[in-house]
Order: sequence, then structure tokens, then C-alpha cells
Amino acid sequence: MHVTLCDVGPRDGLQNDPVTLAPAVRAELCTRLAATGLARVEATSFVHPGRVPQMAGAEQVLGALAPRDGVTFSALVLNRRGLERALAAGAREVHLAYPVTETFARRNQNATVEEAAAGAEAMIAAAHAARVRATATLAVSFGCPFEGAVDPGVVVAHAGRLAAAGADEVMLADTIGAATPRQVRRLVAGATAAAGEAPVGLHLHNTRNAGYANAVAGLEEGVTLFDASVGGLGGCPFAPNATGNIATEDLVHLLERDGVPTGVDLDALIAVADWLEGALGHELPGLLHRAGPFPP
Repeated sequence: MHVTLCDVGPRDGLQNDPVTLAPAVRAELCTRLAATGLARVEATSFVHPGRVPQMAGAEQVLGALAPRDGVTFSALVLNRRGLERALAAGAREVHLAYPVTETFARRNQNATVEEAAAGAEAMIAAAHAARVRATATLAVSFGCPFEGAVDPGVVVAHAGRLAAAGADEVMLADTIGAATPRQVRRLVAGATAAAGEAPVGLHLHNTRNAGYANAVAGLEEGVTLFDASVGGLGGCPFAPNATGNIATEDLVHLLERDGVPTGVDLDALIAVADWLEGALGHELPGLLHRAGPFPP
């Protein structure tokens, strides 16, 4: 088995940080991550800078990234205007996302779940018309900060709907780090069956210290696509207490030690985490860049 990792640090990692990095520094972060062997980097988000000031200058970030063989730089878009900006900036892959609960959808995207889902379907079609890949993420798939437990049947239905709309991949997001391994196994199995040929992946947070156990559970259920963030940085600015993503280097270490190849240079990735810590001026929550790999 070989897994594919997407580092979402430049977007999901930075969007909730108190420090706002200049577009040039964010582009440098993307370039450094790509140099470690990561095949995918989520470079930025085309959202209104008034809502997420850390993502201002998205066009500048993409414009500063030189093409690199074997690496895809993607961008998150939440509405048609964001998609149009991303396409105009030269994005070759876009990530769409919407929550599966009404309260979070209203707060995060000012829409009902149905409106958000229909918008995602339209954006998938528009992205494909522009010959751009589209990955769709279902936020709060494992638990909502406002409504609590989420009906897995609802998540499975949306996974099938997105796959039918042509999504190249469907990601299940544990936005607030509420999932447990058993829950992950069950939801992945249901979503995989509903999605058919569309791969199902996981976007995990370590808010309640179960993120890595959940990654292993997903792997055992056949998941080969994972989002993670360098240094464990991240969180959702619209979800209370939604702290960091699983750290990319911690996940790489776990997988490689268990015999699952990632194609990532772990020492180089740790160096990126150390560099980012210096750029932000504060400690990152990941552990491996401090402890070092084993054997040392």
C-alpha cells in the first residue's frame, strides 16, 4: 500500500493562526513542502480577506509557485466567485468544501446544506469544464460544534451525491477532532460504498488527541488519501475549539515505521516545520519535529 498526503498547512494550517504571513512567505512554505517529496500541497484559499485575513493575496501565492514535476498545488474555493478567482490565477486543482449540518453551513457559508451541496455540484462541473480537478470535502462529518453528533447516513448520502456529480475525490473531514477509530471505520466503509469509483479520503484534526489513531483506522479500512498540516498547525476560525490538524511529519513517521511508503523525505519535512516555527515566532503543536524520528 502507498498513501498520498496533501499538506494543507499553507491554507488550513495558517488560516486560524494569530500571525498573518505575507503571500511571498506562504509561497515559500509551499515550495519548501513540495521539495520534501509531497505530491500535493493546498497552497491557499480564495475567500474574502475580510473574513479570513490570513489568506489575503491568494493570487500572489499561486503566481509565485513555479511548476514542479509530480507536485500539485491546489486552492480551496467555497463559492462560484472563489472558483472564478482560482481559475483566473491558474489553479490546476480546486478543493470544494461544505458542512453537512445546517447550523454550521449557515455560520460558515451563509447557506443551507442543500444550497451548499448544489453549489458544490455546479462548481465541480465548472472546474471540469476548465479541465481542472475538483476534490470535495464534507466538513463536520464526525461531529458538529453546534449540533453535536452527526447522522452518518447524511454523510454517506452526500458522499454519494458528490461522487455522482463527478468529484475526483471525496474527503471526510473531522473538523473539530471528534471522531473515534470505530466511527472512522464505519463511516469510511459507508462512504466508500456510496462513492463508487471516487476515492474517499480523510481530513483529520487532533483536537482530542485521537487524530493519529483515526488515521490508522482509516488506513485499515483502505483509505490512501490523507490531509495533514506541517507542524500540526491549523484549525477552523468558524468552529469553536477546533485546534490543529494531524501533523504531516508525525503521520509520515507513523506510516513509514509501519511499512507504508509515503515518498516523503522525513528529515526535510522536519526542517520545514522548524523553519515555519521560526517564521511564525511560536511553537507548533506537532511532536516529531521536537522529539526527532526513531531510530535517531
